[in-house]
Amino acid sequence: MQKTFDDYLNDPRIIDEPMGLRITHAMRFKVQEETKGMTSQEKALYYREGTKNAFNQLGLVPKYANIDTF
Repeated sequence: MQKTFDDYLNDPRIIDEPMGLRITHAMRFKVQEETKGMTSQEKALYYREGTKNAFNQLGLVPKYANIDTF
């Protein structure tokens, strides 16, 4: 069963933190779990795709780098 973001957000290790820190920690936990066991190349692809998706969702165009080539 795949964890939801709320599962990470309610992790007992961070439950007493202020909400801003809980969100930051939850994102880190999620990325760590999703990239566990990946090679450096696989992680680079993971982050590249995530960056592309974020830019697309926000309607942004990268100005200083071609995210398709790095």
